[in-house]
Amino acid sequence: MNEQQNHLTQLIEQRTKLVSDLEGLGNQSTRTRELMFKTQGAIEYLEATGVKLPEPEPEVEVSETEVVEEG
Repeated sequence: MNEQQNHLTQLIEQRTKLVSDLEGLGNQSTRTRELMFKTQGAIEYLEATGVKLPEPEPEVEVSETEVVEEG
């Protein structure tokens, strides 16, 4: 085989691997999308049945510039 044929062979092998990788990504994307929809459905169900999370506590700001003076 000459250099160009070797290059063509490598490119064909690379294309085959890339197609396989893309199919794997597509399958993973589909599974992730399905899980997201199931999760969203569960959230909507719980909210519709009145389940609520407690309100978060308000954050208390502490000024870093406060100086305590000794008397």
